[in-house]
Amino acid sequence: MKMTEYMERGEDVILHTYNRFPVVFEKGDGVYLYDTEGKKYLDFAAGIAVFALGYNNKAYNDALKDQIDKIIHTSNLYYNITMVEAAEKVVKATGMDKVFFTNSGTEAIEGAIKTARKYAYMKDGCTDHEIIAMNHSFHGRSLGALSVTGNVKYQEPFKPLIGGIKFADFNDLDSVRALVTDKTCAIIVEPVQGEGGIYPATPEFLCGLRSLCDEKDILLIFDEIQCGMGRTGFMYACQAYGVLPDIMTLAKALGCGVPVGAFVLNEKTAKASLVPGDHGTTYGGNPFACAAVSRVFDLFEEEHVLENVREVGAYLEEKLDQLVEEYDCFTARRGRGLMQGLVVSGRPVGAVVNKALENGLVVISAGADVLRLVPPLVISKGNVDEMITLLKASI
Repeated sequence: MKMTEYMERGEDVILHTYNRFPVVFEKGDGVYLYDTEGKKYLDFAAGIAVFALGYNNKAYNDALKDQIDKIIHTSNLYYNITMVEAAEKVVKATGMDKVFFTNSGTEAIEGAIKTARKYAYMKDGCTDHEIIAMNHSFHGRSLGALSVTGNVKYQEPFKPLIGGIKFADFNDLDSVRALVTDKTCAIIVEPVQGEGGIYPATPEFLCGLRSLCDEKDILLIFDEIQCGMGRTGFMYACQAYGVLPDIMTLAKALGCGVPVGAFVLNEKTAKASLVPGDHGTTYGGNPFACAAVSRVFDLFEEEHVLENVREVGAYLEEKLDQLVEEYDCFTARRGRGLMQGLVVSGRPVGAVVNKALENGLVVISAGADVLRLVPPLVISKGNVDEMITLLKASI
């Protein structure tokens, strides 16, 4: 069957909430995708920063096949082996203390919001607490996550959202301080803004937020859903700054393709917030999803993923900086490790994305004018060179 036929069938039955690209992917291998007509594509999007280990990783696939033959689901009414193993690895990697597994990043944000409000409620019994989020941030599309997403375009059709949310400017500590009151219960921030345009936080900003929250007994929430799991060369982006939050949200590469997320708490927050009956999920932490999480952490270590991100990420930055110098249509590069953005000028970024796809390169956009490069974390310098060649042909 031709790709156009699959696309027509899909449009007949799938709710049109995405303007999908005109391609039907059938399989992947390593850092390449293949459509139903056999065309090969170099993947520098990784399913929106999800498929960190690349496609058809045998050790990862075997772990999931093995778990399917054992047990897939039990519910959270019972313990299961892989949930315990995965939780231990998450806690160790994050430097936090307690984890709650969800089905997605958006659900992890919902859990973080509920935790912060419950923590404040436990202190004073009031329900009028406030959360400070950042302009141009993105945390998800459920009503709660949308409420702390600093983009009116996403919010407007779905108001009223949850109340008590204020927005400060990213990397502007004074703008945050100006919003703090005795009702502030949490500050939520991405250490590297993703959808907003690939903006890394400054050390002064994150360290300042930590000090402010310690001073006022406010919970600091880091959204590491996109920038975490090795993407910046550290297991979690905040670790490059030497700053730990009270709550951290995870997803995307946490399961490397299996839908799973988590929110992680430090001991102080865990002891004074959610209790049995406050929060739950039927599927979160099921044996199949946690088998994926557990094996992902093992493979990050076995395949030296962080070392590769640091080495190849530095090479990618060098090559992208050369593009900025060489082409007027690229005015800046931003990012860390293998989470990079090129600012596009003089033409729609969507036109570059579409032309790249025609040429066999998968890239995506961020914000209004940024070409986003978030490849599998196992790419090589040779893959970077191949991407540069394809991108030059596309502009």
